[in-house]
Amino acid sequence: MKAIVQDRYGPPEEVLELREIDEPQVGDDDVLVRVRASCVHPDIWHAVTGRPYLLRLMFGGVLRPKDPVPGMDVAGVVEAVGKNVTRFAPGNEVFGATRTELAWRNGGAFAEHVSVPQDALASKPEHVSFEQAASVPTSGFIALLNTGGGRRIRPGQNVLINGAGGGVGTIAVQIAKARGARVTGVDSTEKTEMVLSLGADHVVDYTREDFAQSGERYDLIFDVASNLSLRGCKRALTANGIYLVIGHDHFGDAQGRVLGSVPRMLGLMAISLFVSHLPKRDPSIPNPNIKDSMVHLAELLETGKLTPPIDRTYPLEEVAEAMLYLQTGRACGKIIIAP
Repeated sequence: MKAIVQDRYGPPEEVLELREIDEPQVGDDDVLVRVRASCVHPDIWHAVTGRPYLLRLMFGGVLRPKDPVPGMDVAGVVEAVGKNVTRFAPGNEVFGATRTELAWRNGGAFAEHVSVPQDALASKPEHVSFEQAASVPTSGFIALLNTGGGRRIRPGQNVLINGAGGGVGTIAVQIAKARGARVTGVDSTEKTEMVLSLGADHVVDYTREDFAQSGERYDLIFDVASNLSLRGCKRALTANGIYLVIGHDHFGDAQGRVLGSVPRMLGLMAISLFVSHLPKRDPSIPNPNIKDSMVHLAELLETGKLTPPIDRTYPLEEVAEAMLYLQTGRACGKIIIAP
């Protein structure tokens, strides 16, 4: 089969190559999927470049990638199943992540076929395109993971999403609306119309306005872009308001090469017990897992509460170009790879 392969870490345009390789082996609990669409997102950039370096120790391989084929999200058609698979059969249309854990490592989706654990997949709604379905898994899981499966968002709350026009942000806006919140999205001028089209009640163009100076108070600020500070957000939070941040490091520009955003995130975790505006562990809100999250996202897609916007589609041989476009930050919606 054809696949994008990398033998070393580095800039996408230098290390990614289209090759003919063997089809993947299908494990007893796995599903062989004929890939119809995948997508690029910042986690792909981390896995390909190996930055920050700490992630190599944690997941990807110290000197070179453990897994040579990048790609973490997939939508396609089941071609074969392992002997223990009970949820899917050949011919089923599915979508999901290529792994059952959130890890910055290659996942094999930038290829004509990929072997995926059955628990990382869900059935693709019939009316949803493969491109739309492929744009959801990782970004949707990050949105659900940070909001406790959406349970941190309650009906009637005033919610602000910073970076509302990005991959995670576009999904977070729609999840918040589905939960009954009043949503303000923050992003650049060229993305304001798209964010409004997703259901946001109000959009702030950060190039022209500072939401923290408006006098509006929010029950939840979800800092997807990760370029705000807790101190700066306090004046815009209600007395019981919560600040959430995902730790996006803007392709290495915002944080160091070695540790990236890890020190900042660990620091916020350390002080969360003493700072009222940071989230606390709530036993009533279990951490979402990949399996349940894919089912939840499938339900949102099925009911029309989630409609992923697509910016561009690239062929498999142009993955590097797609990633360079991702790094510009100009995409209004997800960037799709279609083998």
